[in-house]
Amino acid sequence: MNNFLTASAYAGVTISILFYLLGMYLKKKFKFGFLNPLLLAILFTMVLLLLSGVDYDTYNAGARYLSWLLTPATVCLAIPLYEQIQLLKDNYQAVIVGIVSGVFTSLVTVFVLALLFGLNHQEYVTLLPKSVTTAIGMGISEELGGYVTITVAAIVITGVLGNIFGEIILKIFHIKEPIAKGIALGSAAHAIGTAKAMELGEIEGAMSSLSIAVSGILTVVGASVFGMFI
Repeated sequence: MNNFLTASAYAGVTISILFYLLGMYLKKKFKFGFLNPLLLAILFTMVLLLLSGVDYDTYNAGARYLSWLLTPATVCLAIPLYEQIQLLKDNYQAVIVGIVSGVFTSLVTVFVLALLFGLNHQEYVTLLPKSVTTAIGMGISEELGGYVTITVAAIVITGVLGNIFGEIILKIFHIKEPIAKGIALGSAAHAIGTAKAMELGEIEGAMSSLSIAVSGILTVVGASVFGMFI
């Protein structure tokens, strides 16, 4: 397996895609919320690497090409937002307040938990950008002196949990307004949450797409400020 991954430049990409497709199949077949395709793909890949004795660097040599698609995929989320631009104009005040509240809540939560668990500065700033896209979060973590690899893991876990439990939480609190649903998922669980928002409807997907971009910008500023607290 090690030789296979080393010899093929796209072996990591192939394995990742196949496991993701397997995750999609299992989710459609069993229809359980916790069977998130991304989560399953991560777990399957980890098991494969552990059983085969392949180190992460060897796997990532081929899998890194997937990350090149991250930025253009995020930009493409502007399309559903453009289609709902009039709705955004009519409700811009609520949208702004909702996104700002989401970002502030995320930063305050990390700050409070850091105090409770006695995290040092480096550990604290590592978790601050947990609710933004990987591309933005990595930059924030590196700039503030955090552990970038752990930041990526925190971002993925946050997104997966938001994707799995987001709809359930919205139902528990009887949140039925599409705009509110979209903003909540986008500002709390970035692109992975937006995938769930798009499953709920076009308006939810559009508002969630907007939340990703605005939340990213606000988190860059907010994390820089909160980073000085510990």
